[in-house]
Amino acid sequence: MIALSELNSCKAFAEAIAAYVPGGIFFGYIDGDTITWAKSSDDFTVDVLKVGYKMAADTAAMQAINQNKTITKEVPRSVYGIRLLVIAIPVANESGHTVGSLMIAFPKLHPVAASFNDFAPIVAEMFHEGAFLYMTDLNQIAYRQASAKFDMPALTVGYKLTPDDLPYKVIQSKQPMAYEIDESKYGVPVYITAYPLFEDDHVVATFGLFLPKATASTLRIMANNLESGLSGISAAIEELTSSASEIHTNEQSLNDSITDIIGITEQINDVSAFIKEIADETKMLGLNAAIEAARAGDAGRGFGVVAEEIRKLSDQSKSTVPKITELTNNIKIKVEEASKKSQSSLSATQEQAAATEEITASLEEISSMSEELAKIAQQL
Repeated sequence: MIALSELNSCKAFAEAIAAYVPGGIFFGYIDGDTITWAKSSDDFTVDVLKVGYKMAADTAAMQAINQNKTITKEVPRSVYGIRLLVIAIPVANESGHTVGSLMIAFPKLHPVAASFNDFAPIVAEMFHEGAFLYMTDLNQIAYRQASAKFDMPALTVGYKLTPDDLPYKVIQSKQPMAYEIDESKYGVPVYITAYPLFEDDHVVATFGLFLPKATASTLRIMANNLESGLSGISAAIEELTSSASEIHTNEQSLNDSITDIIGITEQINDVSAFIKEIADETKMLGLNAAIEAARAGDAGRGFGVVAEEIRKLSDQSKSTVPKITELTNNIKIKVEEASKKSQSSLSATQEQAAATEEITASLEEISSMSEELAKIAQQL
């Protein structure tokens, strides 16, 4: 208990040390139920705790007055916007009657909260796409730090946590959690993580960060598109390979047919030669028949006419043979030209098939690379 006569000395002492207390401190004198004097560190203020503020009956300051004893109490963030450790000492007059209390309040910060403003600006700039760091109490966002490249404007200090929010789930489960969210919720794909912060085995806050995943998302889309495109190309090449194989088979069959035709033209030439021989023999026989008919005189005159007709037919047959030979040779020349072209086409289809196999192997390698690219994007 503090004597009223000593109160001014206490105030003077408070004025002297307020600026030197690490983390900040608040002093206030409550006369009755109203703050009539207040002093706090420059870097620590509680907006409502000022001269003229009336204290509620359940506060430490009022309990110290009513119970006439020193009260120590932890105040949750929901009361003053910051967690406080409050010590209230009753102040008594000369007759011993309690007339007020001297209230001393310290910010009760988790070590992460105490250093947040020091490390968060540095950490936020360490990611190539930027980052958004935050810290919550059990109900709302208490600290936030955006990077130059990335911010979450909707998540302001004072943002009330909902059951859908990751920090809320972490508080309930007391376990760290992380997951990815597509652009439908925040306008950009993000990776979110949150960790529970403990004091005396109780969760008192969470710390987490948002990482934009635009690059990874783009890489995944590109990998998927690449894989889809390669699948289409691969299917087309498989069809082309099948067609090339069929063309090769047809060309081979055509080449065999041309070879057969060349053989047939040779046979035609043989037949033409045989016809020529027959014509020569027939002419000779006709000549001999004419000689014998002349010897026979009038009796062989009719036979001589027949012999003459046979010689004429022989000459006609013989004159046809060069034409057949010429036509056959022309067919042979054309067929040989077609055979050369067929052989060239056959070689081309073989080369095409080989090239197609090489392209297919290359596409399989590129497809494998696209799958690896998708895995890398997943890890970013």
